[in-house]
This record gives sequence, structure tokens and C-alpha cells, in this order.
Amino acid sequence: MSPTPRGERLIIALLGRRNAGKSSLINALVGQEIAIVSEVPGTTTDPVDKHYELLPLGPVTFYDTAGVDDAGELGEKRVAATRKILYRADIVIFVNDGSAYDAHELEMLARVQEMEIPLLMVFNKADLGEVNPQNIEYCSLRQLPFVKLSAKDKSGILDAKNELIRLAPKHMSENRVLLGDLLKPKATVILVCPIDSAAPKGRLILPQVQAIRDILDYDAISIVIKETELLDTLAMLKNPPDLVVTDSQAIEQVNRETPEGIEVTTFSILFARYKGELDILLTGIEQIDRLQDGDKILIAEACSHHVQKDDIGRVKLPKWISNFTGKELIYETYAGHDFPDDLEDYALCVHCGACMINVAEMNRRIVECHRRGVPITNYGLTICKVLGSFERAIAPLLRVKA
Repeated sequence: MSPTPRGERLIIALLGRRNAGKSSLINALVGQEIAIVSEVPGTTTDPVDKHYELLPLGPVTFYDTAGVDDAGELGEKRVAATRKILYRADIVIFVNDGSAYDAHELEMLARVQEMEIPLLMVFNKADLGEVNPQNIEYCSLRQLPFVKLSAKDKSGILDAKNELIRLAPKHMSENRVLLGDLLKPKATVILVCPIDSAAPKGRLILPQVQAIRDILDYDAISIVIKETELLDTLAMLKNPPDLVVTDSQAIEQVNRETPEGIEVTTFSILFARYKGELDILLTGIEQIDRLQDGDKILIAEACSHHVQKDDIGRVKLPKWISNFTGKELIYETYAGHDFPDDLEDYALCVHCGACMINVAEMNRRIVECHRRGVPITNYGLTICKVLGSFERAIAPLLRVKA
């Protein structure tokens, strides 16, 4: 059975002081001893993740984190790692042992609320005593849901799960469409999937797999080819295809070889719409025409991989953007969950398709760029722009939007 992709899982982060019972709670929630539990403060150092099916919601990942009051130079680094988790968290469970909130807790709570992350307040160790009334007042004044429970005897665990289901972002329960709304019944779709040195061995990448599934769900026909087989495939078909979807790197060739009248777009553009980011990224693409000599461009990748000689983010994109603008530009790359603190230094952020991170993390990156005045767009839109295929590639999505 194929596991749910990381980018499709709900991320739930557990925060709180050392020894508040975060590790015990995550064990109680999933019904397994997966997090180390100890009376020694600071047992959990780096974030620990656990996949779980939270029905009827679906697949989630729980993150157990270091205490927000962790001390010393190493402790500060652990707390910094916890803050990074917030960028990908759909929900935060803030665990308190019933004692009055201290300065560390209040500071972290303020950060979570500033980021507008849905927050469930959990008062653990209910079997040992009552919750400090000031904590209850804190929740009531801010209309924060709270649950009293005991991870030890499992009382209140079901209440906590029900609250998590209620707090889940709307997109988790929506039936999001990748490309089905672009298709008429029994439509034919050609999927152009180049196999180069950057392609994963023995498998397709996530957007390509999801496109195939979406086409099946809408009772359409998919034809999967490499870019070298496009002309032969078009000639072989009795009727023209209704849509051609290509990897962005092949858009120039696909645009040239696909006859006018046949719609063309890219996996990256479809994925941007699927995750709800297309309008903002379309605005960001305009910044390419305003770039000046000496501007710094942030290339942001959501996954880490061994760099190949024809790497899209580090080699091809910089070359194409520089050739298009005719400017002397500076490029810096961040990969995985790393994202720079000095965003204001960049004239533009060009992000990957974000298939390996969830909606929450990508949207927070977009919001942070917008808040700090940095235009943001993505690989697919940028490639179409600088290779002269932008208007054609965006047209199918504008058609259904109208």
C-alpha cells in the first residue's frame, strides 16, 4: 500500500515546557510507545515525528518537540528547532501540566497566535490535581479551546482527538481538484514526463502520479510519455488530445510541437492552484521584468537532493532568468525546511512546486514573503515566463476560473 505523501498529511505539533507530558501525550494519542518518556527534564531534544490515521480526518503527523523552557546554548538551539516546526504545523497542541504559565510558555503561545495557527490547549496530569485558574482565564479571554486530560490513565484523550478533528483546516476536508475541472467527459490528456538525471530512479514524481489519479477519477484517458515521444504520439492519435501537461523543463519544446488549439499547461502550475497559491504567485511573476543588476534571487526548494550537473534550481533556472533579463543577478539556494531570516535582502523568491511540503508551510512562506515585501513565484511559472510559454500555459486555468 502506498503511503500518503508528506505534503498531504496534517501536521500537528506538540509544544510545552519540559516534563509537561508531551511525550506521554503523543504516546496516548497514537496508542503506541513511540516517544521516550522520562522524569528527567529535556528527554526530548530534536523533534520526533509519528504518522497516524486520525479518523475520520485521515493521515496526520504528530511532532513531539523539545521543551520551550530548555536551557543553555544547546537548549536555545532546540527551542529554535521547535520554532521551525511551527512553519509547517496545521495545528498546535500546547501541553501544560496545570501549573501557572511561565514566561517561556507565554512567549511561545504569543508566537503561535501571531502566526494564526489553530491551537488546542491541553492541561495534562489531570489525575494529579486541578488546573491553575489563571490558565483557564487565559484560554477563555482568547477563546482558545482546552481539554483536561491524563496521558497516564488515558482520560480525556478522546475529547482531545475530537477537538483536533474540529480544528482541522478546511482544505483537509475539501475534495481538491488538480486538473479534473479542466476536462470534459472521456477527455484525452497527454502527460509529458522527462526522464533525466534529476528524475527519481524507478518512479514518477508526486505531481505526475497525482495527475494520473485525477484523470482516472474524472473518467478521462491519460497517455504518459517522455518529451522525445510527443510528435509521434500526436501523429498516432485519431483525434487531438484535449490537454497536454508537461514538466516545466520541457515547456519550450512542448509549446513548439503541440499544435495551436490544443491546451497546454505544466504540473507545477497545476500544483500551485491545487494548494491555493496561484493568484499570489502570478503577481510575483511580474517582478522578473523589474529585476536590476546586483539583485539577489532566492531559490527555495522544499526537498533536499544530491545536486546534478543539470540541476533545475541551481543551474537551469539561474541561466534562464539571467538570459531573459540580461541582468547580472545573484542567486542563493535554500533547501528542505530551511528558509532565510534575511528575506528583505532578496528582490524575488522563486519557490519550487512545493509537492513535498504541506499547504500550511507553503502558505506561511508566502505570507512571510508578502509581509516583508518580497515578491514570490514558483519554478513552473518562472520557466514558462522566461521561455516564452507563459500565456499559453496559464490559459486553461484562467478559462475555468472565468
